[in-house]
Amino acid sequence: MTDAPAILSASSAQTARELRVLVSRLRRRFLEASDNAELTPSQLSVLSRLKNGDATASEIAAAERVRPQAIATHLAILSDRGFVLRRTDPKDGRRQLVSLSPAGRELIAGRRRAGQEWLTTALEEKYTEAERQTLLAALELLERLGPQ
Repeated sequence: MTDAPAILSASSAQTARELRVLVSRLRRRFLEASDNAELTPSQLSVLSRLKNGDATASEIAAAERVRPQAIATHLAILSDRGFVLRRTDPKDGRRQLVSLSPAGRELIAGRRRAGQEWLTTALEEKYTEAERQTLLAALELLERLGPQ
C-alpha cells in the first residue's frame, strides 16, 4: 500500500467532493425510480445481500454491521411480507438459512430494471451521442477507483 501524498491537489479535493455528491444524488434518484414495496432502506439492503445466495442471520448482521437483534426484526418483517424464506441449515440443524423467495427475487429484479430504465432514458434525453461517449470514457477512468 502506498502512502498518500502529504499535499493533495485542489482538483483532487474538488473532484472527490463533487463525485461524492453526485453519487449520493444518483442513489436517491435510483431509489425514487424503483418500487420499494414500502420497505425501509435497511430491509432493502438485507434483500440485496441475499441475491447472491443463502445466509444466516448472524452473517447478514456482520455484513450489515448491525446487531443480530436488528436483523432478526428485519427478517421477521421480510418473512411476513413473503420476501424471504427460512429453512434449517442441513450442515448444522441449530442454524437457519435465509434466502430470497420468488417474490423477493422479483422485487430485486424489478427495482434493478426500473433503475436501469430511468437511467437509460435520462441519458438518452439529456445528452448527445458525443456526450454519452465522453461519459463512457470518464467511467473507464473512474473504474480505477474500484477494487482491483
